[in-house]
Amino acid sequence: MSKAAELAALIGSQSALSNRNIIINGAMQVAQRGTSSTASGYGSVDRFKSEFSGVSVTHSQESLSSGGPYDSGFRYFLRATNTSTSSATSAFLQMYQYIEAQNISTNGWKANSSSSFINYSFWVRSSLAGTYFINLRSLDGTSQNFSSPVVLEAATWKKVSLSIPGNSGITIANDNGQGLFIGIAPYYGTDYTTSGHTTGAWAAYSGSNITPDYSQNWANTASATFDITGVQLELGEQATPFEHEDIGITLAKCQRYYQRIDARTSYDGLIDGMHLATSQFYGMHTFPVQMRSNPTMTGSGTFSVMSNGNDRTPDSLIVQRANVHVVQTYSALSGGNLGTAGHGGQIRAHNDADTFLDFTAEL
Repeated sequence: MSKAAELAALIGSQSALSNRNIIINGAMQVAQRGTSSTASGYGSVDRFKSEFSGVSVTHSQESLSSGGPYDSGFRYFLRATNTSTSSATSAFLQMYQYIEAQNISTNGWKANSSSSFINYSFWVRSSLAGTYFINLRSLDGTSQNFSSPVVLEAATWKKVSLSIPGNSGITIANDNGQGLFIGIAPYYGTDYTTSGHTTGAWAAYSGSNITPDYSQNWANTASATFDITGVQLELGEQATPFEHEDIGITLAKCQRYYQRIDARTSYDGLIDGMHLATSQFYGMHTFPVQMRSNPTMTGSGTFSVMSNGNDRTPDSLIVQRANVHVVQTYSALSGGNLGTAGHGGQIRAHNDADTFLDFTAEL
């Protein structure tokens, strides 16, 4: 083979192996919201939702310094820690990711064919030995559910690889909505499980028949922990080595769904703008990455409008209009707190380095 042919073959093989992981942030590197949260939902590691009820949980981004995942190139994992005990039948904790429908429908998986496969692989560890369950759910059309057991020894990392066939009942649209729910549950109470549940096969989704009954009760075990990292979902029956990628690429993928503008010092500027009237300040921010849908804005901290060398406390800070590319904010000023029409300025933190604005387009 000539050198040119060898080079072409190498480039072709690399292209075939790139962009194959449908999971975003599977190495748990990006945590824009912060490294720890006690709220159910999104809160620590980007794109992974730790949802729970009937039990108190802290979910956090943790560092790796040894063990199987570390030897495979991972430096972070997502941990759930039980900070209460509960024997309620309605208690649950599930750690999962919503996959955007068009990322599934265009990756080559024939979701409605039993002869077409995707592979789900990850590293997992629990402080409590027992059988846990992977759960997938299609979210377009009539929702279909798939579960599979994972047997863990206490406090021992395990590499899991699961081959999942398509099914004629699955529908996945080619749009920017929810396409697939995929994750693992440290615990489902018996309100969500059935002793006769069949694993390893697709069936119509039922909220009272998600998995078989759990033999161990993670939710009722004080200080129990559950860890995952190296999560990959790809086309084919066999798992390939995890697709490690540049942190900038992973961050950009995460920012399609969530972005934060935060102050790093007590008086950091957040959004530039100008006074269209003495009592009206408009800010404009262009997103570095196109968002999945028009985002919602929330914020926390102490804000001010800085213009003409003066700080002014706004009566309000709201979204005037937003699309997937840009957001325009509006702040009302009153009393002796007015600016000068036509003069520029910025919305900034006011003596509060913890001030931030969040823009969310999560699934």
